[in-house]
Amino acid sequence: MSSYEHLIVERHGPVGWLINNRPDQLNAMNTIMRDEFADAWKELDADPAVRVIVHTGNGRAFQTGVDVSEIAGDGVGMERYRDSLENFDMHFTAWHQQVWKPVITAVNGICAGGGFHGVADADIVIAASDAQFFDPHVSVGQVVSLEAIGLIRKMPAEAVMRMAFVGKYERMPASRALQLGMISEIVDPPERLRERAQELAETIAKNSPAAMAATKKALWAALEHGLTDACKIGAGHLVSMWGHPDQDEGPRAFAEKREPNWQ
Repeated sequence: MSSYEHLIVERHGPVGWLINNRPDQLNAMNTIMRDEFADAWKELDADPAVRVIVHTGNGRAFQTGVDVSEIAGDGVGMERYRDSLENFDMHFTAWHQQVWKPVITAVNGICAGGGFHGVADADIVIAASDAQFFDPHVSVGQVVSLEAIGLIRKMPAEAVMRMAFVGKYERMPASRALQLGMISEIVDPPERLRERAQELAETIAKNSPAAMAATKKALWAALEHGLTDACKIGAGHLVSMWGHPDQDEGPRAFAEKREPNWQ
């Protein structure tokens, strides 16, 4: 298992945890943290004991985007990211790293700016009742782009536009995020967030890992393609499970009234 400076990677049963760990900086993403994400996602994805991954943060924030202090003070600024963006060669989310295990983002406290990558690129998002969401990019002279493009495929466009243009001057509460479909569950009290995320992840982990991977590929393809192409791709992923041992084990376990032993 690797060690990281600004991330914590843990395993709890079949659940892998990826924890943002710059709490004094509200988990703002500096260059080191950005690079560590690439390795941490791959580490958890490659671990056969991990069936579901939970992503959350330490302290008062899930994540507050890029470390503005770093880009303001070292003479390099946003130029450090030019090549990766122009070539779309990015590696700091589960989607970037093609992680086909289910990913739950558990939003604790503030989620702002680049923190929305963790929301847009997750499969399931839950949030503590005191979570707050806002996008300050335009308030610090930056463009709202990739995170919002991901969100606009999952929730009403007008709500994304409002966040983009209001910037730091309005915060969305968890209750509104739930109404808009940005998140699927509010956890109250907030102190139960990790407990609830573990419960949900363990429930998901009871299912066939192979079937879930193929399901994730099919459903994410639907966000990438038009209806007909997405259904054709989905049909391919469906058929890919035919002949897999889990397809026999699932019905057999059901008939024998026992838990399945997945491959």
